[in-house]
Amino acid sequence: MSRRFPGGVAIVGYAQSQIKRHAERPLGVLAVDTARAAIADAGLTVAQVDGFVSAALFPTAGDHANTDGVTSVSSAWLAARLGADPAYVAGFQGMGQIPGSLAIAANAIVSGAADYVVFHRALHNPTGRYHGTARREFGGPEQWSAPSGLFGPVSAIALTCNEYMQRFGATSESLGHVCVEARKNGARLPWSPWHQRPLALDDYLAAPPIVAPIRRLDCDLPVDGVAVFVLTSAERARDLPHRPVHVAGYALSPPARGRLPLHWPLDDVLETGRGVATRLWEHAGLSLADVDLPQVYDGFSPFVWFWLEVLGLAPPGEAHRLVTAGGIDSDAPGAIPALSGGGALGNGRMHGVPQMLECYLQLSRRAGARQREASVAVACHGSPHLGGAVAYTTTP
Repeated sequence: MSRRFPGGVAIVGYAQSQIKRHAERPLGVLAVDTARAAIADAGLTVAQVDGFVSAALFPTAGDHANTDGVTSVSSAWLAARLGADPAYVAGFQGMGQIPGSLAIAANAIVSGAADYVVFHRALHNPTGRYHGTARREFGGPEQWSAPSGLFGPVSAIALTCNEYMQRFGATSESLGHVCVEARKNGARLPWSPWHQRPLALDDYLAAPPIVAPIRRLDCDLPVDGVAVFVLTSAERARDLPHRPVHVAGYALSPPARGRLPLHWPLDDVLETGRGVATRLWEHAGLSLADVDLPQVYDGFSPFVWFWLEVLGLAPPGEAHRLVTAGGIDSDAPGAIPALSGGGALGNGRMHGVPQMLECYLQLSRRAGARQREASVAVACHGSPHLGGAVAYTTTP
């Protein structure tokens, strides 16, 4: 039984800044300018916007200070700098930033708390080492994991990836094909830091590992960038200039099992992810057979294997073979266009924005030369056990 939002919720406009390794202007300035552009794109004025929602997490495990408007941008900060007078301001904290904050925005509209909601995500690349820390002592559960090298996500992902590779016979070449596909599509995007810079498999394989088997190219590039979307009810969307894209449903990963920090056993990832997919279909009133545009999360390349399997796009243990055989080549007829929007590996560390944006552009028919025929899309975010997914449709 469908649990879709009563009355329907739609995305009616968007804007995205250029995504750069280090932007010339402060993050807060980028956010204000991008929000103004998104509001205008939706055919609205700042005065009409009465809701602001964001996920302001600064995703670093290092010692970098976090200052609102500088390294992150909260909903309250953005609303104030726009001169808005909103009735509703909220933010999501934790993993699964896009589905979590989008759920807050959608429920604000359904409940009547707001009519027009600005939804944004702003990412910052600090100077110095992204996960660098000067700490020499760790307390709590970290005292057992950090001294062994489990600090920051790369080492955790490497362990999970190794477990998958040993269990199912996967190879680094399959990870390389993920990266090549993402970079191929990212190279076509004028806003991407990888614009006109595709990746060859030989160059991937020549890159040294950071934590084996994870290479630098398996990790998304830290960047400065802002994306803003405007949401309203399906009824109000009819009077606005662009074809609306409807938020059909969402699912978030449940609280993580009691493990040591960054201990991500493969079975936890896959079992939890299958539960996310089940709840997504129930909420949206859809099934995998309805989806013609899946966008899987690829902040780290092994996540593509995991999402393909938990969604049912590949049998258990077979995603790596599907990828190696060209099964996600977005240019191949009949293949799964799982990274057609470039993903994080082709756009930079925008934390699920590339997946959401590709769903919006394709379903609103605003993708230009990259336009595909699609009416139902799914965007995945984070690892299957620490993220979530959102379904979008062209009809309420």
